[in-house]
Amino acid sequence: MRVAMIGTGYVGLVSGACFADFGHHVICVDKDAGKIAALQRGEMPIYEPGLKELVDANVRAGRLSFTTGLKEPVAAAQAVFIAVGTPSRRGDGHADLTYVYEAAREIASALAGYAAIITKSTVPVGTGDEVERIIREARPDATFAVVSNPEFLREGAAIRDFKLPDRIVVGTDDEQAKQVMNELYRPLYLNSSPILTTDRRTAELIKYAANAFLATKITFINEIADLCEKVGADVQQVARGIGLDNRIGSKFLHAGAGYGGSCFPKDTLALIKTGQDHNAPLRIIEAVAAINDARKRAMARKVLAAAGGSLRGKTVAVLGLTFKPNTDDMRDAPSIPLITALQDMGANVKAYDPVGMEQAKQVLTNVTYCEGPYECAEQADALVIVTEWEQFRALDLDQLKRSMKSPVLVDLRNIYRPEDMEQRGFVYESIGRPSAKR
Repeated sequence: MRVAMIGTGYVGLVSGACFADFGHHVICVDKDAGKIAALQRGEMPIYEPGLKELVDANVRAGRLSFTTGLKEPVAAAQAVFIAVGTPSRRGDGHADLTYVYEAAREIASALAGYAAIITKSTVPVGTGDEVERIIREARPDATFAVVSNPEFLREGAAIRDFKLPDRIVVGTDDEQAKQVMNELYRPLYLNSSPILTTDRRTAELIKYAANAFLATKITFINEIADLCEKVGADVQQVARGIGLDNRIGSKFLHAGAGYGGSCFPKDTLALIKTGQDHNAPLRIIEAVAAINDARKRAMARKVLAAAGGSLRGKTVAVLGLTFKPNTDDMRDAPSIPLITALQDMGANVKAYDPVGMEQAKQVLTNVTYCEGPYECAEQADALVIVTEWEQFRALDLDQLKRSMKSPVLVDLRNIYRPEDMEQRGFVYESIGRPSAKR
């Protein structure tokens, strides 16, 4: 099947490469000539494990290519995906659909035969209706169907998620479009991946509801962690105790510095705005968003307390900048408000991240970026673990202690055990666990 993928961001590039690997012929389209030129040279615009190898293999096989011209790929395609960005709109928090509607207009002018026009971007309920209206007004002669096919890809595990999905959601009432979608995903039938076919509006809402629910689980366990610290309980054991209940499950019950990334912050905000617009306020989600925003900056106060109540003129080392491991994504990363708060308290900040420092330099200033964790810890008055990269899970604690001016370690991901840190002479603070005796 011939596929046109509009947008070569995270979703578009991963989806395009995976569809090509299924055997489809995919052309990825983007207006950014520099990005397309880089992709044609084999340079990836994002860090995602295994993506470069997958792209390179399918380019060599002739199934995947990149272009800035939309007309020819759309005219030849049976499936046209819209996978452009939907960032939060400045001022009101609604999803900015400018790029989606712009793509719809350009697709309309290029249609040459029947095509399923598939929205892969995360969009509010009713967006598919507007995309259909735009295309029908521009091309009343065209034969097409607009389908919602939300993505459920985790950064750092996106290729596996695409090829071994929990579910595939298809929102359409058009029988021909259903056939197109079945053919696109036919290679997954051997994996028995369930395809849930719904109406378009339901499919659009499934994506937002899923992300909001996961954000709620994270926020819930973070608040339980705060209570654990007050009463002397261990949040990791609490999470295990409730996660063994199969009605709850253990995933997304890891206490930390708050959620970030490209999806949860903007999607919870967009869902809140949708509820307000339809006079169906989502009070739980409103509370989740507010609590999460406050939590990120509050982590700096935990560092302040561990460092003796003052950071003026002190050096704080930060390990991990991206919002999660195995990505270079800095969007809404907890490290950003944490570092700015530390700087506001008078601290000098050093930082290290295995892949995210170039992205971090675009959003964080007056930070000394280091080449490794031990260089980062050199002469630091306190060290903070923000992202649980595997490289930080087995640090040489004796070397770390020798490098630091003061052995103060604040572990916002609960990588280490308090008793081990106490034995090595660290002042150690973590999330939702009793502090080591000092």
